Amino acid sequence: MADVPADAEVEPGTLLVAAPTMFDPNFRRTVVFVIDHRDEGTLGVVLNRPSDVPVYDVLPNWGGHVAEPQSVFVGGPVEKKTALCLAALRTGETASSVPGVIAVRGPVALVDLDTDPEVLVPRVRGVRVFAGYAGWDSGQLANEIERDDWLIVPALPSDVLASPSHDLWGQVLRRQGIPLALLATHPGDLQRN
Repeated sequence: MADVPADAEVEPGTLLVAAPTMFDPNFRRTVVFVIDHRDEGTLGVVLNRPSDVPVYDVLPNWGGHVAEPQSVFVGGPVEKKTALCLAALRTGETASSVPGVIAVRGPVALVDLDTDPEVLVPRVRGVRVFAGYAGWDSGQLANEIERDDWLIVPALPSDVLASPSHDLWGQVLRRQGIPLALLATHPGDLQRN
């Protein structure tokens, strides 16, 4: 029987939660929403890194339509000048029935930013704009998972629009149950424990 790759459970719509021992400043205590995962690599966005840049400053058409705090979120260290947008569709809406979106999983969809926001906004619970993304080449994410850098957990549609005033990293871990929930209490810096 062939070995199952460490990233076998990763699929669009899952979360990669940085392990408490992840010290890479790009990903420390982050929650990454996976948009695409295939043999060639993986693409996702960090959900819990708001910037101080208002969406209105970079995408004026979308500025008044994005979820609070209406700032651009830092999606990751790759292609920081590239904007990606995720939406959580309203109950009863599907990506195939809403123009300008591509299904990711369930009610979460990738938004074409050339779409007229006035057409899209009534059909979504919220949208969020990300600058840059997190990307892994073929095999790279599997290696990081084997090294215990990431925990793979299911996402909730509300995670995509979570307020930065809440600790999304801790919330996601706590809802996993024991033993993963215990990681939410990890101090991060063991010297301070």
